[in-house]
Amino acid sequence: MSGKLKVEHLDSSTQEQLTALFKGWNFASFGDTGCIMPTTYAYEADNFLNMAVRPDDVWVVTYPRSGTTWTQELVWLVNNNLDYDRALKSDLGHRFPYLEKSLLVRLDLVGLAPEQHQSFDRPSYELIANAPSPRFIKSHIPLSLLPANLLDAKVVYVARDPRDVAVSKYHLSRVLLNYVGDFKTYWNLFVKDLVLYSPFFPHLKEAWALRHHKNMLFIFYEDMTKDLSSVIKRVASFFDKELTKEDIAQLCQHLDINNFRKNQAVNQERFLNAVGTKGETFIRKGKSGMWREHFDEEMRAQAQSWLDENLADTDLRFPTHS
Repeated sequence: MSGKLKVEHLDSSTQEQLTALFKGWNFASFGDTGCIMPTTYAYEADNFLNMAVRPDDVWVVTYPRSGTTWTQELVWLVNNNLDYDRALKSDLGHRFPYLEKSLLVRLDLVGLAPEQHQSFDRPSYELIANAPSPRFIKSHIPLSLLPANLLDAKVVYVARDPRDVAVSKYHLSRVLLNYVGDFKTYWNLFVKDLVLYSPFFPHLKEAWALRHHKNMLFIFYEDMTKDLSSVIKRVASFFDKELTKEDIAQLCQHLDINNFRKNQAVNQERFLNAVGTKGETFIRKGKSGMWREHFDEEMRAQAQSWLDENLADTDLRFPTHS
């Protein structure tokens, strides 16, 4: 991207609707795709766009709730000699920091005690900028709002069926964004591209267009749930790492959703307990197709029409596994 970043304020009725549903938040749209972010993003957007990329960086970029944490742990272990001891003792957020975290954890809203504020006091990109190489970086920002030379580094992009994404994102939004509406209301905002990090399809299509670049690995959450060992092999090959059958079996066991959900280095349990879980968990069911339990017939028809419309101009398709 070149020139001044495009910023558009939402119309007053939309902003009022969102502020009523996401208590304490104000949003605007950024960039050519109109990415929905907190209005405070305007003060930091250029820093994300212009941050220095190192050739030995490793990035995981996703639209939220697409298997990000699962993929981070997989990628980190493949690149760190399967060091399970360190992985279990060191929080994933320290090993694989979230680029825009400081913008999206509102200390005044989530109720963290003052002594827990330290990791949020400085912009995340400043901490990452000073980190030793190789850096492992997570972001949900679309590629068009990240550095233009991002693919000088290795990037793993993960995509997931948007219906499952919406369900998972709704649950987490209740905790982190003070969302007070029901799921059907959230879904209607989702398809109108009015939730954080939306619009959904441009986010994916930007990465899909680069999927053949030597430094881009595009994977699907559905493939991870169906055949994790095959995805592990693809990730290892992408990073020029050799894994034995035993290595892959052990890594599958470590990443098994039942073990993963109990792993305090990845499950955000301490953070969620501090802010109040509202009955939610960070690591949810780890399954595909759970959206069917949340969609009525009207929503199913709406979703199919929305999918058909947005996939008409692309060969991007979400895997279906029986």
